[in-house]
Amino acid sequence: MSLQTVSGERVDSEREKRFLTAHAAGHDRIYRYFRRRTDDAATAEDLCAEVFRIAWEKSGQGGVLSVMVLFGVAKNVLRNHDRSLSRSAGLFGALRLERATEVPANDSAVRDALNLLSTDDREVLLLTYWDGLTSSEVSGLLNTTSTAVRMRLHRARKELSRVLQEHAISEGVTE
Repeated sequence: MSLQTVSGERVDSEREKRFLTAHAAGHDRIYRYFRRRTDDAATAEDLCAEVFRIAWEKSGQGGVLSVMVLFGVAKNVLRNHDRSLSRSAGLFGALRLERATEVPANDSAVRDALNLLSTDDREVLLLTYWDGLTSSEVSGLLNTTSTAVRMRLHRARKELSRVLQEHAISEGVTE
């Protein structure tokens, strides 16, 4: 073997280690991120695979593949996925209409309340509580400051509480 081959194998080995470390640290969290934001498990799996395909490419550039980098890639992959769906306007519109009129019987009050919140409120709550990200991590994903994230989170919790209380009153449940 030549020195280049040995050197090339070493680089590939380091690349593989970076990738496998990132995959082990982030796969389940990234999958759950997509699962909560898509209609089915197959779509979530496809989007998750796309994130790790991109991560593999990034690992060849020698960059750090932290969980936050993976979430940034996931956010972009989800955005691209959503744009793709909107291009197929007829199907997308029909699915949205069907989804809006059909309310599953087993949905929880919290899920219903989350769906009534603004997109921004829902996103900050999901990233914080479901995805387990800190305010500084969320601020990086949302391109804002940690202070702004904490304020948005405070307001989102208050709004969620208000919506849940209204739901309880409309269902005839009182404290």
